[in-house]
This record gives sequence, structure tokens and C-alpha cells, in this order.
Amino acid sequence: MHKKSKGNKLPKKAKRVFRGVIYEVYHWKQKMFDGSYGPYEKLKRPDTTGIIAIVGDKILIQEQEQPHKGKFLSIPGGRCEKRETTREAAKRELLEETGYVSDDISLWKRLAPMSTIIWNDDYYIARNCRKISGEKPDNGEIIKNRLVTFEKFIMLSENERFRHKDLAKEILIMRLHPKKLKTFKKLLFNR
Repeated sequence: MHKKSKGNKLPKKAKRVFRGVIYEVYHWKQKMFDGSYGPYEKLKRPDTTGIIAIVGDKILIQEQEQPHKGKFLSIPGGRCEKRETTREAAKRELLEETGYVSDDISLWKRLAPMSTIIWNDDYYIARNCRKISGEKPDNGEIIKNRLVTFEKFIMLSENERFRHKDLAKEILIMRLHPKKLKTFKKLLFNR
């Protein structure tokens, strides 16, 4: 497994006070600058993964619907299962949600979306994806997969329905710096 992002850790004195299905809550007393102590709290949850799946000269995106989230746009991905690395989760989620596999999958970026939650969101690039089966989404997912051009993919950074806000921010930064965008495109398509 990957290490947690620096600064995204619990102090040794933190005690778990609640364990839910996904989240755990930890409390501790933190020494303040004036010498007093105050209560602090952090959540912990399993890491998640997102996959930028390359099929030929296109990128796979999803139109999804989930009971508690409504309709949104996304890339394949999801939560790590117990003792699963984000790389293993990326491969599993890609196959389950799309029916595609890749022998060329690599970590592109690790983001820690919130300082109050111990949680990493790892983004992988899966090149040369090939279809080997049908989709098998979870019972709480309706997924329609579609292929888009690189130009349409980077415009997701402006789409309010795009679920991956941390990824949208990274794409928007690249759009503001053409050299970074060109490097990203080369990374995705190996050209």
C-alpha cells in the first residue's frame, strides 16, 4: 500500500470514538499556542481511486447515477476494499465498471482532498485498454460508458456535474499552462 500523504496522519494519542461502515472518528487533546489544551477530531476512511482509461485515441468517461447522488459524470473508480492497494482497486474497478483491462497502468497523481479526513484519492492512467467482458456495476450504480476526445475530456474541468472536483482542479491548472497540458496529453497517449 502507498503511504498516507505527509500531514495526513493521526497523532499517536488519538483514540477512535466511532466506527461506521466507511468512516472512523478519532479524538485527541491538542496543546494550543498559549499552553492550554483543546479537543481535536479527524475522520479516517478507505482510500479511493480514479482511472483515466485510454482506449485507442479516446478517454473513457461515465454517465452515472447513484441513489444518494443523482446523475453525474465521472471516470471509472471507487473505494479500496479491505487490504487492497489503490492499484489493485483501480484494476478491479476498471474491469467491474467498464469491462476493460490494461497491462499498462501507472499511478499519475495522489491527492489528499481534505485535511480533516485521512484519505488519499489516487489517480491512475490505464493505457491500451481492451474490452474483455461486459460491465458489472454495483447494485447502487447505473453506468453508461462512453469514449471522448482529449479535448472533450479536459473540458470536464468546467462541468458542474463532473464528480471528481480534485481532478477537475488539476486539469484546469494544466489548461492554464499549455506546456503542462501538452505534457499531460503525451503522458496519456505515449506520443
